Amino acid sequence: MEFVGFPKIPRLSRECVVTEKLDGTNASILITEEGEFLTASRKRWIVPGDDNYAFAKWANENKEELMKLGPGHHFGEWWGQGIQRSYGQDRKRFSLFNTSRWLDDEVRPECCDVVPVLYQGLFNTEIIDGLIEELKSKGSAAAPGFMNPEGLIVYHTAGNLYFKKTIEKDESPKSKETK
Repeated sequence: MEFVGFPKIPRLSRECVVTEKLDGTNASILITEEGEFLTASRKRWIVPGDDNYAFAKWANENKEELMKLGPGHHFGEWWGQGIQRSYGQDRKRFSLFNTSRWLDDEVRPECCDVVPVLYQGLFNTEIIDGLIEELKSKGSAAAPGFMNPEGLIVYHTAGNLYFKKTIEKDESPKSKETK
């Protein structure tokens, strides 16, 4: 029998990046080393005509600019007009999740946004709770003036894990929520 050791456990008191959780739909673009361009929702590959809120259509219309993302699987949120909360937007937007790579406007394709970074530093639940209160009182950082943001995403760098904290119904599993 092959021995399987217990994995190393990351330390909790390490850097985290806290971003606004946008209420849209998960979307991604895969660009292969050979230059193949694919689009996806959270659960499946999508194409124009078999789409998810017209993300594949938009991505294919902006393919030349999006190819600047380079090889890799690029995840983000497709949000705005007609999707979930809509955020008072007059168009749909694609905000990339990888803030360490795409925060710089000079590097990111012009047709993309990036999720807003609200905090970067040592993991601290008091800071996270304070950021939730700030979202409640000041509204969305992604869509200034929109007063019903969804919550936060906490990326723990040492653990390479994402956690979400929502403003409403955070204590309830999503599968148990009723609309």
